[in-house]
Amino acid sequence: MILHHARSAGRTGAWRRLGALALFAALALAAPLAGAAPAEERPTVVNLNTASPAELEALPGVGAKRADAIVAARKARGGFKSVDELVDVRGIGPAQLEKLRPHLRVSNDAPGGAAKP
Repeated sequence: MILHHARSAGRTGAWRRLGALALFAALALAAPLAGAAPAEERPTVVNLNTASPAELEALPGVGAKRADAIVAARKARGGFKSVDELVDVRGIGPAQLEKLRPHLRVSNDAPGGAAKP
């Protein structure tokens, strides 16, 4: 009887561990998807010289204040000639610029804010 109880307890423990592992895996896979925006809402590349504040806010690490600062700097300098000029905007340092760089381009000839490479 004791032997039978030990075997069934071992199986139950194994099933619990397996169930916990399955739950962990399901949560780990679902977590990145829960907060992700649909692909059509995520900008691939944004033109710094034509993007609206809303388009700029969609970029990683850019909130309303930073988007407004980018637009103000763009107006003050008559547009950006290079993405590197973004470090002159208050609140954007070299590290933030490197996070934004893949999402930015500078062009004066493309209407609208978002452009695909």
